[in-house]
Amino acid sequence: MHPVIHLGPLELPSYFLMLTIGYLIVSFMAFREFDREGIPRNRGVDLVIVLFIAGIVGARLFSVVADGYFMDYVHLCTNPLLVQGEHLPGGRLCISNDQCKAADKGELCDKSTGVCHPGRDCLRAFKFWYGGLTFYGGVFLAVLAGLWYIRRFKLPLFKIMDTAGWGIALGLGFGRIGCLLAGCCFGLPCKVHHWYCLVFPRGSPAWEHQVRELHILSASAAHSLPVYPTEPLHSISNFLIFAFLYFYLRPRRKFDSQVFYVFLMLYSVTRFTIEFIRGDPRGGFWGLSTSQWIGIPVFFAALFLYVWTSHRAQQHTE
Repeated sequence: MHPVIHLGPLELPSYFLMLTIGYLIVSFMAFREFDREGIPRNRGVDLVIVLFIAGIVGARLFSVVADGYFMDYVHLCTNPLLVQGEHLPGGRLCISNDQCKAADKGELCDKSTGVCHPGRDCLRAFKFWYGGLTFYGGVFLAVLAGLWYIRRFKLPLFKIMDTAGWGIALGLGFGRIGCLLAGCCFGLPCKVHHWYCLVFPRGSPAWEHQVRELHILSASAAHSLPVYPTEPLHSISNFLIFAFLYFYLRPRRKFDSQVFYVFLMLYSVTRFTIEFIRGDPRGGFWGLSTSQWIGIPVFFAALFLYVWTSHRAQQHTE
């Protein structure tokens, strides 16, 4: 786990860094695809920027509202002492703000409980580079923004959708590496400690959750209990989806938009499955997470559009 990567004097949040690397690689490949499809380079560049900004805004907004942390963002502005705090290393109680700062456990010490809390930050909900992005929220707003831009400049919608299909999968693969480095999106505790289970250090989100929420780990523990490797599974599954879409399906597609619909179906299935072993709080009801509930209609909508568009394409060729 490396939440911050040091590049000389620069300190970059690892999640945001990996997200940026993925975005740049996808953008470069998309520009080449646009050239092959006859899409003007300047329009392609503008479209990629619009999709990126809309995707980040939508993913962050959905995360703040639906992932179960909305009141934390409110309390960070109104009263940070109401936000979940941390003890000093070894479970010691704090008596001053300086102790919390020196131990990197926050900026405020609640002397009545001896627990450290983060400082006031009314803008934390907007600081997406620290993590907290929900994919489906990003896709929703990016689709709306993309449709507006494509219609505004009369670009070929279905060809661009195919590029988005493999491009999103590749970008998500890098983004999930950022999740692993940041320690977020961790898995449930492993029932048996297999070789593939991950252990996170003291102070990590997994460690905090097991100590403060599940109460299955001592505050003096040096690391978390082993958890399922959900971040690597997410990353590998997205890279595999990209490889299938880009190298196999793209050159063989029978109609424009086919790649995009297949991406939505594959991603919905893999995401739905991996969510069962996710351990981080992220909202949900009736035994399914928010992402799982969204993934169900997304899968069937993509399946319907795939069949309907395929049927229409066959009619045009007959």
